[in-house]
Amino acid sequence: MNETLKSIFSRYSCRAYTAEPVSQEQLKLLSDAALAAPTGMNRQPFRVVVIMDKALIDKMDAECMETLKKQADSSTYNRFMERGGTLFYGAPAMIMLPIEKGANTDVGIIAQNICIAAESLGLGSCHCGMARLIFSDGRQAEYEKLFQFPEGYDFGLAVLIGHPAKKGAAHPLDESKVLYI
Repeated sequence: MNETLKSIFSRYSCRAYTAEPVSQEQLKLLSDAALAAPTGMNRQPFRVVVIMDKALIDKMDAECMETLKKQADSSTYNRFMERGGTLFYGAPAMIMLPIEKGANTDVGIIAQNICIAAESLGLGSCHCGMARLIFSDGRQAEYEKLFQFPEGYDFGLAVLIGHPAKKGAAHPLDESKVLYI
């Protein structure tokens, strides 16, 4: 099996990171992997925001957890509390992907490129749609300005990046989901 397929089949959603920072070289490779992703008509309707400031990530994590805590349905908040009380699992880096409105398919492809590249580098990764909570509770303008979202762009997805605190396992393949015609 080739190295690309090995990375695809071994990748898992990492939900526990060490405090070890991700190197500049690794983050550059991950941002390049994002830039290499295909997009519809090659419009490239995204930006790549690499967040390496652990204090900022921790602040955003606390604000997101507070937002979850205030929601009427406490099931999501409770699930994260059972997983250690954090949305970002102690990740030392995050790649945020602002997108043009309506570019939802493209952002998924871009994020997956980042995750597969992270796996190939021995890093853990986790898609994190819940990071969108940072743009709620009246904080949208503040964070859009901080992350320099261009006009007409919204939060698309975030990818947590770091060194895994423990090695996880990829989910089993469910062959029943495949239909050959």
